[in-house]
Amino acid sequence: MIGSDGWGGARSAMIARYGRSDDRTGWVQVLTTLVPFALLWWVAIELAARSLWLIVLPLPLLVLLLVRVFGLMHECGHGSLFRSCSLNRSCGFLLGVIAGMPQYVWSQHHNYHHAHNGDWDKYRGPYATLTVEEYTALSRARQRAYRCKCSVFAAPLAGFIYLIFNPRYNWIRGTMGLGVHLVRQKLAQPRVPLRALAATYQTRLWASRREYRHMLWNNVVLLGAGALLCLTCGTAAFLLIYVLSVSLAGGVGIILFTVQHNFSHSYASDSQHWNPDTAVLEGTSFLVLPRWLNWFTVNIGYHHIHHLSSSIPSYRLAACHEEYAQLFTRVRRIGLGELLGALRCILWDRAGGRIIALAELPAADVTHAPARVG
Repeated sequence: MIGSDGWGGARSAMIARYGRSDDRTGWVQVLTTLVPFALLWWVAIELAARSLWLIVLPLPLLVLLLVRVFGLMHECGHGSLFRSCSLNRSCGFLLGVIAGMPQYVWSQHHNYHHAHNGDWDKYRGPYATLTVEEYTALSRARQRAYRCKCSVFAAPLAGFIYLIFNPRYNWIRGTMGLGVHLVRQKLAQPRVPLRALAATYQTRLWASRREYRHMLWNNVVLLGAGALLCLTCGTAAFLLIYVLSVSLAGGVGIILFTVQHNFSHSYASDSQHWNPDTAVLEGTSFLVLPRWLNWFTVNIGYHHIHHLSSSIPSYRLAACHEEYAQLFTRVRRIGLGELLGALRCILWDRAGGRIIALAELPAADVTHAPARVG
């Protein structure tokens, strides 16, 4: 077991030393992201006026800056980008609009991941990682579909669904359900106020009135800004720039998140045997990236430090790791050349308490799966 007094003391010391946010540094992080992002959008629009094919020129930088936007939004959700709570809320909302994600709603789900990191009974990552038993029970066609879903080539489609389709669809579907509920309840109980009737509406799409309010305003502002840009620069140009950049950035983000927890023999416990300290050291990777890529990814490669304490701001993660590197010798280091290998680790070996690759399955388990799901 990890969780000894020595580890606990070192953890407390790290948090006390590095878990301090600074508003000035937070503003620098935001402005050095949004200013070049806006300039690149202007360049893309100007190029699109000459030829839509020219959009591919600024696209890579747009994608990388959107990854950074999402990373800063994520940090606002943890309340660690700024010292000020109001700045974290307001900037988090703005960054969420740009990224296409209702920030407050997303942060509630993400905090659930942090609370249960390494407990794969509770949370199985963006691809809903299957156990060995669940995978081998699938038909060959469904096994193939699962492998395709987890493939790097499907990441842009996953990014489109995650950042563009789902936030809009869930809001529209939930709002329509709420509207039908209010009409029915008002007809049945005409004297009851609409607010009270709305409070009785049950849905899995939001957990509170505050979550719905954030979904509503995120979509209203995003769709309003999109409509304005369509009028000023043309619908085809706007949609092409927006859909391509957001889908690709979402795909990059999903890949980064996946390999931070899905890698060869990473810690993956059930609830009964779960140890959160072991999850930090053996179930969270350290992505060793070039300095320029660490900037675009908001130092999220230091994911073991982030899971040690989400109160440590991104601009202090590297220094924290360097000072306490001797405590993280058990953390798996993954370089850029190892990303594809980590993405093949898509099965939870429940009995072994680890994540494994398909290649580790006995051949009979893969080739002689049942014809249909039991």
